[in-house]
Amino acid sequence: MALPDEVPVRLYVYMLEQDDPAKCTAGKLHRFRLAVRVTKARRLPRGGLLLNPYAGKVLTSADRAAAERRGLSAVDCSWERAGEVAWKRIPGLHRRLPLLLAANPVSYGRLARLSSLEALAAALYILGFREQAERLLRLYKWGPSFLALNREPLEAYSRASTVDEVLEAEKEFFP
Repeated sequence: MALPDEVPVRLYVYMLEQDDPAKCTAGKLHRFRLAVRVTKARRLPRGGLLLNPYAGKVLTSADRAAAERRGLSAVDCSWERAGEVAWKRIPGLHRRLPLLLAANPVSYGRLARLSSLEALAAALYILGFREQAERLLRLYKWGPSFLALNREPLEAYSRASTVDEVLEAEKEFFP
């Protein structure tokens, strides 16, 4: 399914279908034509950013060009089974998000336990695509509370241009 041309960053969700479909935020992104649904890892764009909670490198605003050029991807899987995912076989520039609090009803207030929608919105915000991030978050009633919970760290992360600056900001907000 094609995305509208006016979208600044193409979003992809690699669906492993391990969660309750009624609560699947990635599925809703696809239904609203805000993300491309992918069921085979090899169909993800090479050279694009891949959000990986186990990645060695943290996402910074310096990654913006890769997202603009090749897109931003998330793997939609159960947090209980995320360790089983063959992350090394998934193409892309693997980046982990800096620490943030979840606002979704399943994991509210838990550190780094974000839904796929929250992860993509956070990455977009950090990369400087705030309008697109807010558009995603408006899909859910709890979406704006994600920004309210994380506004200060997100602002600090988006201003940081190096990994060291992001890690320093992360320690400041989540010691």
